[in-house]
Amino acid sequence: MRAHGVAVRPVDITISDWDATLEPQAPHEAVPACAERAIPAGQCAVRLGLNRVGGLGEDEGRRIMAARAQAPFANVEDLARRAELDTQSLQCLAASDALSALAGERRDAIWAVAGVDTRATPLLKATRTVEDAEPEFEALALGDAVLADYRALGLSLKGHPLALLRAALAPFKVQQAALLDAEYRPGQLARASGLVTHRQQPGTAKGVVFVTLEDETGTVNVIVWPAVAAAQRKPLLAASLLTVYGVWQREGEVRHLIAKTLVDHTAMLQGLVTRSRDFH
Repeated sequence: MRAHGVAVRPVDITISDWDATLEPQAPHEAVPACAERAIPAGQCAVRLGLNRVGGLGEDEGRRIMAARAQAPFANVEDLARRAELDTQSLQCLAASDALSALAGERRDAIWAVAGVDTRATPLLKATRTVEDAEPEFEALALGDAVLADYRALGLSLKGHPLALLRAALAPFKVQQAALLDAEYRPGQLARASGLVTHRQQPGTAKGVVFVTLEDETGTVNVIVWPAVAAAQRKPLLAASLLTVYGVWQREGEVRHLIAKTLVDHTAMLQGLVTRSRDFH
């Protein structure tokens, strides 16, 4: 969406619904969906939904929305009690940086939820948890923040992992997706690296696997012929960060990288887990 000029805003416990919604781009406008306000689509931004938060169930998301409709949340403890959230749900929200409006930056939010007693007893519901003095945390470095976003949400609005890995990938002489798309000729040898966002093997493709790689400039569509797929099955199926050596193909507006060699570079992501939509 951002590649097409659409503004995307992060998950926010005080605003986000379960699904993504549209809201006015102008900061002074009210939050209701653009469709309800008859605001042109070009003047709208996409607000990510609570369904992006890994580990948060839809029931919990709907309870958050219902409680918020009654009154704004005062703090994370108020959120936990009125939405009846358990410790795991609070931790998932904090890790996804969705609690910034209530508890500050990600590290502060993680500390804040750690002090909330979520045991559902009448006595605890009627009383507040004693608050210890809050420590001061340094803000996460950009790389750490991006990795944390990908672990919790499967994406980041702060940056893209490939932009942070360009120096590490330089020895492999890979090119950005935008450069391949704009400058490479049919039949030219090409190299690309990216997060694996899709793997597909349609029944009608006779063993051909289609892979989509994403970097900070766009996507590269990769075709893996059956012989290559069989010989290099492990990196093809296991990699979250995949480097592909192959031949560039261009037919009109259709562009592909025909894979010859696949290299699993997932270790560069330092444990980052991406949400690849495989074989749908």
